[in-house]
Amino acid sequence: MVAFMALAAACGGSDAATSSSEPDRPTSAPAPTSAVAPPAASPVEPRGGTTTPQPVRWTSAVPVGDGRTLRVTWTSGVEPCYTLDRVNVVEDDRTVEVTVWEGQDSRVQNVACIDIAVAKTTTIRLDAPLGNRTVIDGTGE
Repeated sequence: MVAFMALAAACGGSDAATSSSEPDRPTSAPAPTSAVAPPAASPVEPRGGTTTPQPVRWTSAVPVGDGRTLRVTWTSGVEPCYTLDRVNVVEDDRTVEVTVWEGQDSRVQNVACIDIAVAKTTTIRLDAPLGNRTVIDGTGE
C-alpha cells in the first residue's frame, strides 16, 4: 500500500503530492513582445534576356557608401521564374527614378517554381551623388 501511495505521488495523481511552494504555471503561452524580423534580402544581379520582363515595385532604395550608390530592395518570387532582367535609372536635378524589371529566365524551359515571396536586393551606381534628390519608383505606383 505504501508503494502505491509513493507511486501515485510521484506521478502527480494526488493534489497533496504537489508542493505549494511551486509557482503557478501559465495555462497559455505569453504574447510575443516584438514582431519577427523579416528575412535578409538576397543579393541579385541583372541577367538580361528574360522572357516578357515586367516592372516590379520596389520597397526601399537606400544610399550607401559615397552617396553615388543605391541599394534597392523588393519582394518577388523565386528564380528562374522571377529573374532580375535590368534596372533602369533616370536622373535629373530633383529626382532619381528607379525601375526594376523582372521576367522568366529564357535559358530555362519547362520549370515549375514554388509560389513563395523572396526579399531581393541589388546595388546600382548613379551618375552623380544622390544629395537632396528624391528617389521615386518608376512603376508609377
